[in-house]
Amino acid sequence: MIDSLEWATATELLTAYRSGEVSPVEATRAALDSIDRHDADINAFCLVEEESALAAARESEARWLRNEPRGQADGVPTSIKDLMLTKGWPTLRGSRLTSSDGDWSEDAPAVARLRENGAVLIGKVTSPEFGWKGVTDSPRCGITRNPWDTSRTSGGSSGGSAAAVAQGMGPWSVGTDGGGSIRIPAGFTGVVGFKPTYGTVPLYPASPFGTLAHAGPITRTVEDAALMMDILSQPDARDWSAGPAPMRSFLETLGEGLRGRKIAFSPDLGYGRNDPDVEKAVRDAVQVLSELGAEVEEIDLGWTDPVDAYHVLWFSGAAKVVEGYGPGAIDQVDPLLAAALQRHAGFSAGDFLDATAVRMKLGREMGQLHERYDLVVTPTLPIPAFEAGRDVPAGSASADWTSWTPYTYPFNLTQQPAISVPCGFTAEGLPVGLQLVGPRHGDARVLSAAAAYQNATGWHHSRPRSTSQLSIPTRK
Repeated sequence: MIDSLEWATATELLTAYRSGEVSPVEATRAALDSIDRHDADINAFCLVEEESALAAARESEARWLRNEPRGQADGVPTSIKDLMLTKGWPTLRGSRLTSSDGDWSEDAPAVARLRENGAVLIGKVTSPEFGWKGVTDSPRCGITRNPWDTSRTSGGSSGGSAAAVAQGMGPWSVGTDGGGSIRIPAGFTGVVGFKPTYGTVPLYPASPFGTLAHAGPITRTVEDAALMMDILSQPDARDWSAGPAPMRSFLETLGEGLRGRKIAFSPDLGYGRNDPDVEKAVRDAVQVLSELGAEVEEIDLGWTDPVDAYHVLWFSGAAKVVEGYGPGAIDQVDPLLAAALQRHAGFSAGDFLDATAVRMKLGREMGQLHERYDLVVTPTLPIPAFEAGRDVPAGSASADWTSWTPYTYPFNLTQQPAISVPCGFTAEGLPVGLQLVGPRHGDARVLSAAAAYQNATGWHHSRPRSTSQLSIPTRK
């Protein structure tokens, strides 16, 4: 039985549709009602299409009544990050440079696969301008806030996706991740965010950030993330760099568990520094992994921060985006983006090749590490969510968003699968995320380990205090 449609997961909804307990129309109305109640405070949505969503839900309801569901997501209310093309809806990318009058006649691959599988698209969710930073505010859409404390940021750049899911405004969303943009907001808002191996989810158009960019699910449970991955990982000929579809269902391999797995625990990757509440929550989570049968070893990777190489690749891409809008465009973008591009300007082809060499070295080291360890575990972030409307925490020595995200962008450089799952709360009641990283193409391993941890704990049942009387559990 589903106690609350607002908090039902996608897999729960599909089971209820199958039995006739719930209809897609009821579930879609519940998501839309939640948006009506909460989004004025959160600002997760930049577009809501109630009429078309309810029409799609009625069509889904009719299919379920005939016992002819269209696919694996038939009737599930779904939001799309506003960096992804969505047929019939403008993709504004958080920028005043983008006209809403464009030719919006095409779906991005992830959107196309969800639509083909019957998902009910309810709207588009916010992103910082062109997805350039680790928080979600933009000149076009304003500030997206954290459901756990609306004075705090939701993180970014898929902050709209994470805030919507965390607040019960639909069970899942599609995000993108070029340096942590799925995992950062998942960590800050207490939901699940999965960045698959590069090329597992096709992308089109190609990202200006090149092969740093991934697409993937933001959900409330690992089961829903695996289900969405089964859908998103299907081929699309428009992405020449995508790999073949996985041989096995991610959802069907979730039960493999952790017994016998060898895990390398790196609390700081050799150069980070954690908030004490984050450190405690993550170490408690690592103890759970050990209790589940994993062989855990704390290691010192001895890394130096690869941020300079990352900046070359990242800000070269951001500069090309803005340049594409012609002379004067730089004066119309987020002033902090303009300032960042000024700080990180003048990169040469040699700089790009040097950054690529750093990337290749890091990838080789991680490949060799995974010959000894099945997984690497870190905090998702070293700090809890900070004040909304800022790019960096107050008092930061750096103006760059990468200064407070040291554990996410390295795994975009290496293209590895990585997931953030909720693992506790700070003394102030802010979520903490645990990051599990696998070898390239070890996506199923990452998901099954995350599912084992989730099922041994109760963090994914927690709800923002403003919307629920549920207490924060300590363990299941």
